[in-house]
Amino acid sequence: MRIATTIFLTDRTISPVRLARALEERGFSGLYLPEHTHIPVSRDTAAPMGGELPEMYGRTLDPFVALGQASAVTERLHLGTGITLVAQHDPIDLAKQVATLDHLSGGRVTLGIGYGWNVEEAADHGVEWRTRRELVRDRMALMRALWSPEPTAYVGQFSSVQASSAHPKPAQAPRELAPGIPLYGPRTMIGGQAGPKLFAAIADHADGWLPIGGGGLTESLPVLRQVWEAAGRDPKSLQVVPYAVQPTPGKMGHYAELGIEEVVLQLPSEGESEVLHVLDAFAQYL
Repeated sequence: MRIATTIFLTDRTISPVRLARALEERGFSGLYLPEHTHIPVSRDTAAPMGGELPEMYGRTLDPFVALGQASAVTERLHLGTGITLVAQHDPIDLAKQVATLDHLSGGRVTLGIGYGWNVEEAADHGVEWRTRRELVRDRMALMRALWSPEPTAYVGQFSSVQASSAHPKPAQAPRELAPGIPLYGPRTMIGGQAGPKLFAAIADHADGWLPIGGGGLTESLPVLRQVWEAAGRDPKSLQVVPYAVQPTPGKMGHYAELGIEEVVLQLPSEGESEVLHVLDAFAQYL
């Protein structure tokens, strides 16, 4: 089982460079970073965990800039987002960012994507909340047109792009979305809580699922596998990566029994000494 980590890196925490080096030195497999462009102070949307929203949400570093630093000082560490708020990006720009990071890192990128929870943040980006899922699917399709080996046009419900020269291409080889249909770009995982809409999206245009917190997999995994296979996907290709997990030996053993091959552990949004102390405690799971 591969053990990766996630953390809210901010302007007050351990730096991306120091953390990336520490992770690779200790044998951790990856670093995933969340994204928030800003947090409107109106706070009309309740915090997902309840109570007051922690300050770190409004201080989060840009994940692609931070992962670019991490890539430059490591050779094996996988680099992921957990998650990229695709609806809040220009898809042409985002396709370039992702492809550049995957190219420069030698194919080490996992693009975790999702729909977000903060209505006010999304609204400032012009996102209409009720159509955000359709918008994400549309933008991912446009991005994959730009990642295609040959110039490929895309016309969708929300966006379009002409057949274009768009380089660099992602370093990762294409997979099969369905028999004979290639899936271009880096490994793409969708984050979120179990449900019919989420599972349909995963089977439609992703490589797998980032279940936030990692709970309830005994019940949800068989449902996802059924949706996946009904969509014509290869049963062996589905990837499920429990995300932002607070580990215990029992929990990690349970994941192993379920056939989970990668787990992302939650690090505290703290300074260098505190984070390194937790990493050393997590070493028992490597």
